[in-house]
Amino acid sequence: MQPAELGDRLAALAWPAVDGPTLLFPVGSTEQHGPHLPMGTDSMIAEALAQAAARVVRLDRPSTPVVVSTPVSFTASGEHEGFPGTISIGTEVFTSVLIELVRSASNWCNRIIFVNGHGGNAEAFRRASVVWTEENRNALVWTPPLPAGGDWHAGWVETSVMLALHPELVGPAREPGETAQGPEVKALLRASGVKAVSSNGVLGDPGPATAEKGRKLFDEWTASLLSAFDG
Repeated sequence: MQPAELGDRLAALAWPAVDGPTLLFPVGSTEQHGPHLPMGTDSMIAEALAQAAARVVRLDRPSTPVVVSTPVSFTASGEHEGFPGTISIGTEVFTSVLIELVRSASNWCNRIIFVNGHGGNAEAFRRASVVWTEENRNALVWTPPLPAGGDWHAGWVETSVMLALHPELVGPAREPGETAQGPEVKALLRASGVKAVSSNGVLGDPGPATAEKGRKLFDEWTASLLSAFDG
């Protein structure tokens, strides 16, 4: 059976259906997202984007086989450990995980595109990409670009996208957190974690979030991700 008949999820496919595809690898986190968003926000968004891109590729580029991996949801989230529910494996360990994932998947896929939903993973990806380059691995990382006026964490950007994808998981307690986003705030966040900057874990203001904004952002991000296939 072909991937189009079984769907694009790697976990649902038998091995004969997986023949040299591009592997879309969603990566998120398990971390607090304020009092109104679920711990799996980053992973849910990354997986939805990967699946949306895979559907377009199957329809528009049938000669390009593509599958979507199960998301990696335990990553580098140490900055959020001041809040219950956060689970982090740290940058060093996550770097090793990324290196080994690519080494393994490279045995059967032509290309790997990581769909990264968590900004805190950036350093691990940077370190891992050095090894991938040295080993001539065909892997790249794509992260959703912040829109103009976008906020950092659990503000209107992520809340809007979650309202579009999973409105049933978005709670009513949409209070703003730390809305300043300058270098001083970033330095304190890196040194002491999110709790030192924002008591409710929000870096931004979820108040203006709407599902309409979320759908627009999601479509823009999907188009951006699809452009990675040509990079």
